[in-house]
Amino acid sequence: MSEQTGTSPRIAGQREPESGGTPPVNDSAFARWLADRAGQVLLQVREDMGYADGKALKAAGDKAAHDLLRTELARWRPADAVLSEEDDHSRVAWQDGEQATVRPDRLDASRVWIVDPLDGTREFSEEGRTDWAVHVALWTADCSSPSCLAAGAVAMPAQHRTLGTDHTPAYPPLPLAAATGGPIRIAASRTRPPAFVTALAEDIGAELVPMGSAGVKIAAVINGDADAYVHAGGQYEWDSAAPVAVASATGLHASRIDGSELKYNQADPKLPDLVVCRKDLAPRLLAALQRHLPLT
Repeated sequence: MSEQTGTSPRIAGQREPESGGTPPVNDSAFARWLADRAGQVLLQVREDMGYADGKALKAAGDKAAHDLLRTELARWRPADAVLSEEDDHSRVAWQDGEQATVRPDRLDASRVWIVDPLDGTREFSEEGRTDWAVHVALWTADCSSPSCLAAGAVAMPAQHRTLGTDHTPAYPPLPLAAATGGPIRIAASRTRPPAFVTALAEDIGAELVPMGSAGVKIAAVINGDADAYVHAGGQYEWDSAAPVAVASATGLHASRIDGSELKYNQADPKLPDLVVCRKDLAPRLLAALQRHLPLT
């Protein structure tokens, strides 16, 4: 399995999570079980620590959820590799022939769990906010799709709901506004929407809908609360793997912003941009994106 962060002392007052019992054997159901377990721990961390020290709360949440996911994966899927945002050196890009870093085990594995223990740390640290999530996805080498995502779950613990590939959500219905020529709703960052997204929205007459984590934004598209999510400017595989797995299983369009395929478990874990939207919107949205792609 991939290298993981070392164990550090538990935070004073932090309770051990209750036993989750024996998990489901099915990978999709197991992904949901894992995400829900991590979500329960995160809610407990919030309750125990409060919101007086946002920085400490973020760090505690990241560590508690990461430790739980790593522990349960080591126990129930010991032969599988793991890529977690909180792993040591998780952001390092490995190249053939490189001597400075050890080749990650996940690159030779046939099954890799790609997890984000806490997506939306800013929102997690703010009292009353519910737009944060836990991401759990499974990549398999034996696959037919370019993404090779075999299972995924996005838990939104503060909203008491989880979307997963074990119970694939229904394809979102065409919203009344879209059917009558109303604006497309694009889920966007509530604190720092990229300038190109604002320009894109003006170009196609779209409405920006602010919300927190990437998982919550894609969940909004899956649920029909938004029509699209567009991002560019820096993300990693764990930011999108689980929500993309669910969105793809639902039948939504998911790609890079230039229309190319999303690929996971790559030597460079950076996956900086994506678009998830209703399939009927994809041609129009991708064409407009070509006019507003950020300069690289």
